[in-house]
Amino acid sequence: MLPAIAWRGRSVIMIDQRKLPGQEAYVRCRTFIQVAQAIEKMVIRGAPAIGIAAAYGLVLGVMALNAETGRSLDRDFEKVYRRLERTRPTARNLFWALERMRAVYERTRSGGLRAIRAALLEEAQAIEREDAETNQAIGRHGQALLRDGWTVLTHCNAGALATAAYGTALGIVRAAVAEGKRIKVLADETRPFLQGARLTVWELDKDGIPVVLITDGMAGWFMRRGEISAVIVGADRIARNGDTANKIGTYTVAVLAKENGIPFYVAAPTSTIDLTLPDGASIPIEERNPDEVREVGGRLITVPYVEVRNPAFDVTPAKYITAIVTERGVCRPPYETSLCGR
Repeated sequence: MLPAIAWRGRSVIMIDQRKLPGQEAYVRCRTFIQVAQAIEKMVIRGAPAIGIAAAYGLVLGVMALNAETGRSLDRDFEKVYRRLERTRPTARNLFWALERMRAVYERTRSGGLRAIRAALLEEAQAIEREDAETNQAIGRHGQALLRDGWTVLTHCNAGALATAAYGTALGIVRAAVAEGKRIKVLADETRPFLQGARLTVWELDKDGIPVVLITDGMAGWFMRRGEISAVIVGADRIARNGDTANKIGTYTVAVLAKENGIPFYVAAPTSTIDLTLPDGASIPIEERNPDEVREVGGRLITVPYVEVRNPAFDVTPAKYITAIVTERGVCRPPYETSLCGR
């Protein structure tokens, strides 16, 4: 698969995930404002991917600066940083990546713009490269949890499109298949943005991995019938106690899995873990445009003026999570110990 995001000649290329699976179109961002808008408008999505995008956006912003030294440089850098920082509030990876980039800026700011630009680009490329390696490691650790012949339910898209490459939740599936295990995936459609129907199915179809699409409301029925062996999802932010924010609807799936005795796994890099937050109550939850619920594919499906709530994420309490798989291994409860000792 082509990567979801790539640096090409002083610009950032992204596959436009809003148009998949019908059209494989690409967006070229030449300014940090264009990158910020691409994150906000869901051209690119997925916690690791938007972290990479923000890092490259900062590079583009600094490349456009003219101030050489002093307060003006710091002021202009801060303007770029703050614009990217406020694009989406929930995913920890975005802030983690920007914090890494700030540290590089502060370390090199006395060397002039040329040195700053080179160092920032090198760091952004390192973030992208490390994410691809991290996902491979998550896959290696996580595939051991899956048995030959299992059917895995996943919610939203935590695959190559949400990362630099390979994916987190889908990375585990890919790794299991690479080990010769026969794995089938049930993909929740994931309303309202349909990441499961549009993106997860598209990825797995390209890889030749068996996939069946279901609506979000069908998961419990298939669990009760014994047709789901495990659930694997990604994450946008994980609190110190293991509470996990992921795409809206994940909490429902986790409760259903617990009721039906099905293991529920979270796959995420350690950059998604936020040890500053004691529990999920502190995780900021993004509310998105109501028209994402009122419309499907730009076509109105309800009364146009109906009041809508559209939280993009929910929080799954740690008690529903069987294990959290990171690039460092499989973490099990109590997560205050296993995650904090990462």
